[in-house]
Amino acid sequence: MAVPVITRRGPEPVFPPFEYSDLLNEASFGDWRDALVKDGYTVIKGAVSRERALAAREEAFQWLEDFPLGFKRDDPSTFKNEHLPNHMKGGMIHGYGIAHEQWLWNLRTEPGVIDAFAKVWGTRDLVVSFDSAAVMLPNRTDVVDKGRWEHIDQSPSRRGLYCVQGILNLNDCGPEDGGLMILKGSAPIIEEFFNTIGREETRTWGPVDFYSFTDDQHQWFHDHGCEWVKVCCEPGDLILWDSRAMHYNVRPTGQRDRTCAYICMAPAKLLSNEDRQKRKVAFDQYLGTTHVPFASLHLRAHTPGIRADTGLPDPLDTGIPRYPRVATDTVLKLSGIAAY
Repeated sequence: MAVPVITRRGPEPVFPPFEYSDLLNEASFGDWRDALVKDGYTVIKGAVSRERALAAREEAFQWLEDFPLGFKRDDPSTFKNEHLPNHMKGGMIHGYGIAHEQWLWNLRTEPGVIDAFAKVWGTRDLVVSFDSAAVMLPNRTDVVDKGRWEHIDQSPSRRGLYCVQGILNLNDCGPEDGGLMILKGSAPIIEEFFNTIGREETRTWGPVDFYSFTDDQHQWFHDHGCEWVKVCCEPGDLILWDSRAMHYNVRPTGQRDRTCAYICMAPAKLLSNEDRQKRKVAFDQYLGTTHVPFASLHLRAHTPGIRADTGLPDPLDTGIPRYPRVATDTVLKLSGIAAY
């Protein structure tokens, strides 16, 4: 029996029409984009070679070991907050200027990654989010699991497609290895959902392109045939998903770490002059951005994160990458600083 959701009528959408809003309306491509339309996500096998992905995983672990906190990848007794840089959700890292570490930029400029986003948008003239990475270690005993945190990274006041997010997987990722949870089939019916309950603003923090769901709302999607899928993949596989798809992540329950990079690209022509100016500030000051590579750039000066083990600002979090990216022509174009 269907469970009714609480109707909350809010204001009608105020955002202007988006140029690409109808891009994923029909599954008529004859390739992996059809799964992106129907299911809300897809896995592109071998976007990066297995060897290159595993090498990047080694770089991520070396980055962790370079902190003078005593972390050792082969010593599970160091898999604790006191031996690790600040992180959230068991391993998502946002401080320390990590968005502009060379090893992360190397992954953003991989031809297979650029090719995938170019196929989605129909152009190779792309800009990339200054996003982060995650290293979720197994057998953590000092992380409190707060349960599901289902959300979409798109305002309910937007209509149609707005953003396609990505995760480049850097380790084998099976059912017990942590990773992305997607509510399969939720993206195509998200507007029907908001047409039913209304578009009242519920955010208490964060950028405008975010919406979290209550239990009764969650049930509405199950009543309409949606089901949760744990996305399993191999090193070098690229997961793409429509930001309208409900999703969250889970930590490893087995013996393997979950290591990945968050990468999102969109057409460079979507950048306004203000966007370009803000992205240059972010680039020069090693700041991160939201998943959306254009617009909604909520920049703020770097402040050291508060450590979970001491409750004090982390003196190691200077906001400056340990190995800052080299500003190549490709990097400058993907940053929105240089023109195509």
